[in-house]
Amino acid sequence: QVQLVESGGDLVQPGGSLRLSCASSGNTAGIAIMAWYRQAPGNQRELVARLRVGGEITYSDAVKGRFDISRDTQYTLTLKMTSLKPEDTAVYYCYAQTLSGVQSWGQGTQVTVSS
Repeated sequence: QVQLVESGGDLVQPGGSLRLSCASSGNTAGIAIMAWYRQAPGNQRELVARLRVGGEITYSDAVKGRFDISRDTQYTLTLKMTSLKPEDTAVYYCYAQTLSGVQSWGQGTQVTVSS
């Protein structure tokens, strides 16, 4: 089992930047995939960016070129967000999946883009 705790959500103006962090603990050595998802009010949870242990990275079309996902250490996943838009407003969730298929979610952190 992996435990995940997100931080870094905030209120930011359009065009601004934010950096989200996800601290992981537990069976971190068994992680095969880490990702960021988001869910806006009234919408389904959607993939933002995904990073596989082998290095493959996937971004949604909505954030490609503006967001950057990285795993700085075995324990920390980061999402650097630039050129933020009001439509990026959502609760952002950290996700992990182990080699055995066990999935874990964080509690989420609120990102609000508004003037």
